[in-house]
Parts: sequence; structure tokens; C-alpha cells
Amino acid sequence: MGKALKHYLLLFLKGMAMGAADVVPGVSGGTVAFITGIYDELLASLAQLPKAATLLLRGRIAQAWQCANANFLLALVSGILLSVLSLARLITALLETQPVAIWSFFFGLILVSTHIVYREVGHWSTSRLVSALLGGVFAWWITVAAPIQLEGTLLTLFLAGAVAICAMILPGISGSFILLLLGLYSIVIGAVKELDLLVLAVFASGCLLGILCFSRFLHWLLHRWRDVTLAFLAGLMVGSLNKVWPWKHTLTWRADSQGVMQPLLQENLWPSQFAQDPQVLLAISLALAGAALVLGLEWLAAYLSRPAKALGQ
Repeated sequence: MGKALKHYLLLFLKGMAMGAADVVPGVSGGTVAFITGIYDELLASLAQLPKAATLLLRGRIAQAWQCANANFLLALVSGILLSVLSLARLITALLETQPVAIWSFFFGLILVSTHIVYREVGHWSTSRLVSALLGGVFAWWITVAAPIQLEGTLLTLFLAGAVAICAMILPGISGSFILLLLGLYSIVIGAVKELDLLVLAVFASGCLLGILCFSRFLHWLLHRWRDVTLAFLAGLMVGSLNKVWPWKHTLTWRADSQGVMQPLLQENLWPSQFAQDPQVLLAISLALAGAALVLGLEWLAAYLSRPAKALGQ
């Protein structure tokens, strides 16, 4: 297998991991992008899309393709789409039948990912600590915010796509959870399961608008104030742990626009307070598995980035 083919196959697999994460409310594909070492390249590529579109309209196809880093984006987005379309039904089913196991896995994954992001901050100062604190408080506030119920109109779905995609590329903020807060998660996931092309097209159009605008802004922040921005992103990930705590008790429920009952308000519990079998050993095992996956992906990314001569030694 050629070196280039291996590279794009790996990107495809990273995209699949991002897509699987984005399906789970409380988990961000941006987190996966960061721990697999493609976050900066992803933002830079997305930020170049408007310029690439201008080149394409002028008939300069080859330059447009190169400007957008289209090989990279094509491999990554293909993995994301395949993952979302194929795993949406499985993951939502597992969240209903095995919630402690699934949340435990992602708790371990995000916890270790937070350490990796914190490590990227070159020098910790007061401004960086304040930035991390603000990120943590903001993410925690989102996880405890009371959901609302919006009508599933095409305009609402378009705007929701623009907002959710911004969350999806932020480590620690889940686009799926934003959809839950807006009362639109079941509509979007239902459209994925049933391949409702109209709903998917409108939602995807909103995503495209949102990602074109927000990726440029985030890329600029990382270029101008990298350490402060990374500290804020790390804080987001710490705050999001409140959402993925494995043991929860639902206080109130609501029926969404499709009549499906969804948790409205939840509180976190200690395993000893959990009414059902807390599955502590399973939870610890899967949390460690999530942590091991992150460390393994980090090692693999570092290994593959070594020069070819070093790999052969």
C-alpha cells in the first residue's frame, strides 16, 4: 500500500471517529480531531474554502483544489458521513440500553483528552488560567441549561445546523447536545435514519454556512492568541465532563416534536445512589478503555509523523 494511500485511509478512519463522537450528545468531534493531531489543519483547510470557491468560479479548478486542501477534506468528510449514516442508529440504541457503559467510555476519553490539550499550552499565566476557567464555566452552564422546544421548520433546522456545526468543531462542546437543547436532536437523527433528503439538505446548508464563518474566526484566534485559546478549549472539555458523567437521574421528561419522550432535567449521582445496577467495574473498565484509545491515537499520530528514515530503524 502506497504512503499516500495509507495517509488518506488514516484520515478516513479519523473522520469516522469524529462522526461517531458527534452522534453522542455531550461528545465533540472537535475533541477527536485534536487528539488525532489534525485540528489545526482542519481549521486552516476550512478557512480557505471561500478563497477556493472564488478560484473555482474563475475556472481555476486545480488551484482551487489545492487551496482548499481538498484531498484532506474529502477523506475526512467521507469518514464523518459514513460514520454518522452507519452508526447513528447503533449509538442511539446503545445510549438507551447501555447508558452507563457508553457514558463511561466517553468520560475516560474526554478526561485524558483534556490533559493533552492542557499540555499544548506553552506557558501558563494568569490570563491563560482565567481563559480556562471561563471555558469550564461556559461548558458547564451549557450542560445544565434547560432545553427548549423549537418547531422543526426548515428555517429553524437551517439555523440550528449553523449553530450546531460551530459546537462540533469546538473540543468539549457537542453539536448533538446543542440540538438536544433546541429540541431538534430527534428530528435530525430521525432524518439520518430515514434518509429524509430535504431535512438533511437544509440542515447541511446551515452547517456549511456556520463552518465557513466560524472556522475562519477560530483559526484566527489560534494564530493570534494560541495559548489563551487552547486554555479556553481545555476548559470547555473539563466543563463538558458534567454532561458525560455515567450515573444520572432524570428529574423531568418532555415529548419532542415527534412525540418521543426525552430527558428534560437530569442530576448526576454517585454510583451508590444509582437506583439500578451501577456497573462500577464495567464503568471503570470502559473509562480506562476510552483513555487508552486517546493515548493510543496520540502515539500513532506521533509515530506516523516521524520521518520515513526514522520509521525504518
